[in-house]
Amino acid sequence: MGHFKTLDLPTFADGRGSLTVLENALPFQIVRSYWIYHVDGKMRGGHRHQKTMQALVALNGQVDVYMFDGVREETIILNQPSQCLLVEPKDWHTMTIHAASVLLVMASRHFDKNDYLVTPYEPIRYD
Repeated sequence: MGHFKTLDLPTFADGRGSLTVLENALPFQIVRSYWIYHVDGKMRGGHRHQKTMQALVALNGQVDVYMFDGVREETIILNQPSQCLLVEPKDWHTMTIHAASVLLVMASRHFDKNDYLVTPYEPIRYD
């Protein structure tokens, strides 16, 4: 199990298809949501936040999310619409969104450019 928190959202499947439920699954109330698409392998993100918490779901395709909290780093692969990655404010993150993929982002706060921290953590040195 990784250092960063992922959620397996409740999913119900039968011959008619699959239905995934987000109700009461997140540790915050969703204030803002948006989705990113037509990126075709380019990288997005490259920041962390002061206060905003986020939840990421790859609705279609694959998104590779690099996370670094100043101590640990990990790349999480999102490729199931029932899988959700929680991004804490301290988590520096970049997302590589593969061709034909759609990334849903849900946030705990409204957009505020002053909440963004674009200076990455210093790399960890092991001397």
